[in-house]
Amino acid sequence: MQLANYLGYLHRAELNLAEGFRKVADSHAVEVDIYHTCNTLAKQCEAHAEKLQPFVERYGEEKPEEPENLYHELFGETRSGGLGLLRDMQDLYLMANACDISWTMIGQAAQGVRDRELLETVNSCEGQTATQIKWLKTRMKQAAPQALLVAT
Repeated sequence: MQLANYLGYLHRAELNLAEGFRKVADSHAVEVDIYHTCNTLAKQCEAHAEKLQPFVERYGEEKPEEPENLYHELFGETRSGGLGLLRDMQDLYLMANACDISWTMIGQAAQGVRDRELLETVNSCEGQTATQIKWLKTRMKQAAPQALLVAT
């Protein structure tokens, strides 16, 4: 059963996304909404990782390298200024989408093994991840005109 691979992938991806949200919050703390929302979303990601624990115990957990590689590729350093904020949020958007599709695939596996508890967890966390993605997209739309059109 390869479910252990995706449980490990998602567990690490959620923790990395939490760390990414925190880095962006700290780097762009002058943007009060970024600071508070990113810290809130980081806690949400950590809760998602914690909710996976019973299923890791049930199905196992492999530790694929891809989540670490993605995180280190995107978050070697955060950037500064309006354009930096836009690029940092785009990196978060990519990481959140990696989590989102992983929740979807684990949900399909949960249906296949008829694990109602896992499916309920997937539905809850996948919905929150979708909201994270929507917030990131909306906030990037808000920041884009200023960052891309106003001379620095």
